[in-house]
Amino acid sequence: MQIQSCEIPDVLLITPTKHGDQRGFFSETFRADVAIKRGITLPFVQDNHVFSARRGVLRGLHFQIPPHAQGKLVRCHRGAILDVCVDIRVNSSSYGRHVAVELSAENWQQLWVPPGFAHGYITLRDDCEVIYKVTDYYSPTCDRGILWDDPALQIDWRIPKDDVILSEKDCKQPTLAAVGSFFTMER
Repeated sequence: MQIQSCEIPDVLLITPTKHGDQRGFFSETFRADVAIKRGITLPFVQDNHVFSARRGVLRGLHFQIPPHAQGKLVRCHRGAILDVCVDIRVNSSSYGRHVAVELSAENWQQLWVPPGFAHGYITLRDDCEVIYKVTDYYSPTCDRGILWDDPALQIDWRIPKDDVILSEKDCKQPTLAAVGSFFTMER
């Protein structure tokens, strides 16, 4: 398993090793001992599996505030997505900046999105399946979001704006400037 830091060092790109032969392959997609050595110390409590039928489905940018903040370990099981996380830790040197990584069934990569980041993704192909682990349960009272096309974030979603498919909820999210401060960076 290869783990490397992204442009924002707390965000990690993980590439599990595949061992294959004529029968197929075997891969350890998660190992707690390896994750802990790289700073992923929160236990995972739930796995989520999402299917999106069409290219251009955008889900996000979502986060949960304390006491139910979530870290996420995201992978694309089928298809391809552009996975994006935005640093919303107000005292961080990377506050308001984002990491965008293409995750696909072919590249077999995963993205660790720590608490303190808003997260979203857009499907780059039809028939995408995304599987992700979270470090806390969903809490409706702690659920928050940021507007996906907030001009201050300058996210290139790779899909023309007119082709993006959104939920009603995601169309109405506030900008980062209007969200408030729920996270600070641990020193």
